[in-house]
Amino acid sequence: MDDDIFQGLGAISTATITMQLLKRGIRNVSMAGIRPLNDPVQRILGPAYTLRYVPLREDLSTPEVLGGADYPPRLAIEQAPEGSVLVIDGRGRDDIAVLGDQLTERLKIRGVAGVVSDGGIRDCAQSVAVGLALYAAGPAAPASVAGHAAADLETPIACGGVAVIPRDIIAGDGDGVVVIPQALAAEVARDGLEQERYERFAKLKIQEGRPARGLYPPNEDTKAEYAKWVEDGEPEG
Repeated sequence: MDDDIFQGLGAISTATITMQLLKRGIRNVSMAGIRPLNDPVQRILGPAYTLRYVPLREDLSTPEVLGGADYPPRLAIEQAPEGSVLVIDGRGRDDIAVLGDQLTERLKIRGVAGVVSDGGIRDCAQSVAVGLALYAAGPAAPASVAGHAAADLETPIACGGVAVIPRDIIAGDGDGVVVIPQALAAEVARDGLEQERYERFAKLKIQEGRPARGLYPPNEDTKAEYAKWVEDGEPEG
C-alpha cells in the first residue's frame, strides 16, 4: 500500500470509511460481532492475509494433518507479510479460539500489524499482553481443533458477515473493523480526509448554536462559508 494512502486511511475513522464506501455503492463492509480486545484500543490498518476454517471433520484433523509442515494455520503464522492483517474466518464461533498467546507473540515478532477474526482468542489476557492489535469475538478456552478444521490460505473468506478478499485493506478502531476494496483505497483516503475536515467545520458551527439543517448536508451558503474557512486556515473559533 502506498505510504500516502496508508497515512490518509490511518488519519480517518472507520465511520468515515463506511460513509465513503456507501457513497460508492459499497454497503456490507462493517464486520459484525467483532470488537477490539486491547485496552486502550489499538488501531489496525493493513492489507488482508486470509486464513479459512471449515467445520470439524475428523479425517481433516488427524495428528498427521495437524503436525504437517503444510498445515494452513502454521503457514499463516510464518507467511503473513510484515504490516499485513491476519484475517481469520472463524465461522462466527465465539466459543472456539482461532489463536492463543504463543502464536500472537510470534506474529508480533514478525511485524504483522494485527489479527481480526469472528472467532475467539484463548489465553486472552496473555494474548492481549503481547501488545499486538487484536480484534475478535472475545475470549474462548477451546483451541481451534475442538471445532474447526483448517481449510486454506489466501482465498476469499467470510469474517463477521463481510467478504474479505486477500489484499483488501482492513481498518479497525473503537467502532469496529471495516473492509476497503483495494481498488478504492486511494479515493477513500482522499475524500475521507476532506469529509472529516468539513465535519470539523460543521461541528464548530453547531457548537456556536447553528441548527444542523443547512450544515449537514451543506447548502450553497454553507459551502461558500466553508470554502472561506479553509482559505483562512481552518480557525477553531
